[in-house]
Amino acid sequence: MLYYLMQYLEAQFQPPGFQVIQFITVRAALAAITALFISMIIGRRIIRWLAAKQIGESVREGIHAGSVDHSHKSGTPTMGGLIIVFAVLGATVLWGAIAEVYVWLACVATAWMAAFGFADDYIKVVKQDKSGLPARIKLIGQLSLGLFVGVIIYFHPAFQEFNTLTYLPFVAGETLDYNFLGDLFGGVDLGWVIYIPVVVFIVTAVSNGVNLTDGLDGLAAGTTGIVALGLTVLAYTAGNAIFADFLNETLLLGAGELAVFTLALAAACFGFLWYNGFPASVFMGDTGSLALGAAVGTSTLLIRKELLLPLLCAVFFVESLSVIIQTGWFKYTRKKTGTGRRVFRMAPIHHHWEAGGMHENKIVVRFWIVTAITVVATLLILRIR
Repeated sequence: MLYYLMQYLEAQFQPPGFQVIQFITVRAALAAITALFISMIIGRRIIRWLAAKQIGESVREGIHAGSVDHSHKSGTPTMGGLIIVFAVLGATVLWGAIAEVYVWLACVATAWMAAFGFADDYIKVVKQDKSGLPARIKLIGQLSLGLFVGVIIYFHPAFQEFNTLTYLPFVAGETLDYNFLGDLFGGVDLGWVIYIPVVVFIVTAVSNGVNLTDGLDGLAAGTTGIVALGLTVLAYTAGNAIFADFLNETLLLGAGELAVFTLALAAACFGFLWYNGFPASVFMGDTGSLALGAAVGTSTLLIRKELLLPLLCAVFFVESLSVIIQTGWFKYTRKKTGTGRRVFRMAPIHHHWEAGGMHENKIVVRFWIVTAITVVATLLILRIR
């Protein structure tokens, strides 16, 4: 809103200094400052309100036969994801060009899954129904969001020249043309029959990946914040003519505006980390984790970097994979031998090391370091052709 207001004032009255509002870097920095302020200052009041309403996490003692005990965290305020959502959306609405499809679609995706996460948290902590929102309802929310994002990308005029194309790492110059639609950039054209289901899968997978990662103090918030910094660089370069040409990428007009959203996302996560770091004063709950996953997944799709997700979001990927392996092997061995066996002490994998005696703070910091390395590696891939 402030962006359009200042743009109008600059055009009408030409006041000194207002010209800088045209620069994405300036507005991204202002959005980050705003998101940080909301998450740290206003967030404190939200935490107090949650505590006053006794909206606290209920943790079972001795999870999985006593291997990990989080009972000391019982009563900690949850639903703190509201802080992140308010910070991200508030900062983006103030400083972003929300008329751009890149921006409003990312905001809608974040709010969409935040609503489902909020419903799940509300049922668990307010209605005292530990089953929460039925799994099929959450899945419907994820699938419907993925379908919505896929349809917008396919039909919106801003994407018409490359609506089913995706960036292909290590390839320069020619497009591997699945539907013989022409040579646009170093990527692969999947066609709508494949691409839209891929979009649905990615939105669902990343959303669940962040949700599974949210099991230790500061783990999901810190990891997502670092990933969002990488997405900021990817979005800005995709929408900048000079950088896009230097990196031999297609120029995605308007994609640079997504950097305002992603930097606000990073700042909101780091601001939330002020309270969510060990020992946590608040948990984000599904309100935050599902919203963060939707934000990251949708942002990656919008800038056509889907195939970089396993590296960019390596921690989310491994966390999800550990659950799949653990569940699959347990069911297989139970069917074959009558006794289910586990690959890991616990899953998701952060609990594997925790069950082995490693302090959760050390696990979290190491996962942050791994994420920083994989994000830098992802950015380096842009120059490897």
